[in-house]
Amino acid sequence: MKIDNNVAVKTLLQIDKNIDALVKQIELLSYVNPTNIEEEKERFFSSKYLTDPVFKYPNINFDRFKLHRKLFENNLEIIENEKIRKLYEDIIYTYSGLIQCIETIGSGKKFYYNCLHCFGTPTENDVENAKFILHFEDEAKDTSPLQPKYSAKEAESFFRSFSKQYDFSYDIAYSDKISAIAMVLNNIKTLVLNTNHRYSDNEIAVLTNHEIGVHMVTTMNGLLHPLKIFSHGFPNNEETQEGLAVFSEYMSNNLTVTRLKELAYRVIAVDSLAKGYSFSKTFRLLHNQYDLDRENAYYITLRAHRGGGFTKDYLYLTGLKKVYDYYHEGKDLSLLLTGKVTLEYAYEVKVLIAKGLAVPAKHITDAYAVNSNTNKTVDFILRNLK
Repeated sequence: MKIDNNVAVKTLLQIDKNIDALVKQIELLSYVNPTNIEEEKERFFSSKYLTDPVFKYPNINFDRFKLHRKLFENNLEIIENEKIRKLYEDIIYTYSGLIQCIETIGSGKKFYYNCLHCFGTPTENDVENAKFILHFEDEAKDTSPLQPKYSAKEAESFFRSFSKQYDFSYDIAYSDKISAIAMVLNNIKTLVLNTNHRYSDNEIAVLTNHEIGVHMVTTMNGLLHPLKIFSHGFPNNEETQEGLAVFSEYMSNNLTVTRLKELAYRVIAVDSLAKGYSFSKTFRLLHNQYDLDRENAYYITLRAHRGGGFTKDYLYLTGLKKVYDYYHEGKDLSLLLTGKVTLEYAYEVKVLIAKGLAVPAKHITDAYAVNSNTNKTVDFILRNLK
């Protein structure tokens, strides 16, 4: 579709280009993962779960103040369409907030309060949903699909094979300094696999659909638009993007009660931040009160407490519920795959496509073609979340 070649459109494209140049350096996950996760785990376990870990973080390699200043220099008043102008106002405030998060990593409550501004915190309703999920029994852990089998290097072949159905390429890297077992770095189109983890068949199935089928799909779709904000991310896109990713696990029949409970534990861990819990107290809550094994309890606690209190993790469950309901209302999932977009801005995405400033999704999550879920317990849980 041809873009209107008028002054207003040229202005919007220039503003978008300015923001693109500034935010390429802002990849929060590149900075918030500690560099000494495993060393501190051993020290923490040796202390009988009493001495809080002391985490170290990567150095920040950009001028934070300069980024803030240049973001707010953009003259948004020139954007004629009120909805689009408001979207870009929200975008600038969002990226300013992310810069504040990055510059306060490791500063305790300062980082936590900045995360509250960017990601929020679980509501009482969210916590009740998590506790509801935790009442259900896990699948038997001794079944073959759940047994750890593959190193990160061995797992790479599964991701490569899965990706053949998509018309794009990406890099795979390895790290022993990430809290997730795998993650996509959007700004460098790279899948990172955790070398400290051994992957089960179920985890491979989950991660291929989650990381490649959604996160990499939206990364690649985001690069196809005249407006680069589709690539860098709409305001609060994490909830929608993680919801889409976990929903792909559901649609491909790989979402288990065990996985849902993992997301529920994350909500409980993030909620403990608001209660002022230390790392060790959150860990003991999960390990002693909820009977979660110590390895998983450590990594879930780490995810919540890294940086000084990282609240993003509760959004996986809230996002999943929103996307699940959106799908069952018969709405168009492909609209949410156009890039790092947000369900709440679906109307704005339609407007931008109609104006030729965005394009429909080229790459579509394979799992969304047919609902293959056969797990009735998982369906019951998702239907009954409030």
